[in-house]
Amino acid sequence: MLEKTGTRADRGEAETIAKRFVTARQSGKSLAAFPGRLPSDLAAAYACQEAAIELVPDAIAGWKVGLIGKGAAALFKQDRLAGPIFASSVREARAGETVGFPVFDGGFAAVEAEFLLRLGRDAPADQRQWTRAQARELVAAVHVGVETAGSPLATINDLGPTAIVADFGNNAGLIVGPALRDWRTSPVEQWRCETFVDEASVGRGHAGVPPGGPFESLRFLLELCAQRGRPLKAGAWISTGAITGVHQVVAGEAARVSFGEAGEVLCRAEPHRGSRVAADASRW
Repeated sequence: MLEKTGTRADRGEAETIAKRFVTARQSGKSLAAFPGRLPSDLAAAYACQEAAIELVPDAIAGWKVGLIGKGAAALFKQDRLAGPIFASSVREARAGETVGFPVFDGGFAAVEAEFLLRLGRDAPADQRQWTRAQARELVAAVHVGVETAGSPLATINDLGPTAIVADFGNNAGLIVGPALRDWRTSPVEQWRCETFVDEASVGRGHAGVPPGGPFESLRFLLELCAQRGRPLKAGAWISTGAITGVHQVVAGEAARVSFGEAGEVLCRAEPHRGSRVAADASRW
């Protein structure tokens, strides 16, 4: 885990923010405002995230990586951020079936078309720097899927990267679709998808849209998690970034993401009914 830095008051603030976010998530209730002082930098935001991870009685099944907008990226000197994906929030998309996922009443919810990397071996615990080629060698499989973004705080994206990082990277789950079978030989620009919400097309894109593509997201995450004392493990899912955009939804709305020959993922937003901490994320 991250080395504890800052004053006792700083650590206390991080723990208070973490407790309020986790309590809201577990109850399914929304927050009217950011629950404390907004972290001033990414280090302080990840301190909140670390404190929150310790409060969740669930295993980490993987990590989401998201882009930071250009203006904020210049300010924070980082173009990506990350948050944990807990085992109980990982769902499998079977052909023709619609996967339900919970959304916070009065909070934020969105669907994001993503390409998911499944790691085939552990990252060396002592390796702090990575190239994209080295990162790619850890990957055993690529799947299509959907990140269900979500937070009890409706304004989380408006508040910027430090708010997002503090609340688990604005992640509320992962829906794992079919495997992308030719990923080793096809350019990422050919990994294409289109997202529909209630059958209206809301965006198209390919895996080369995020700068550096999915393996740059993995490279970033490997270095970040090494710094945090959380080296990535075999079997972890890595959600590598929104391809068609962040598409906000409310309970009752359905989304469909078509990945061409790789298949599609169907899902529907449902009211949050409290924590779900029992899923088996090892079934793939």
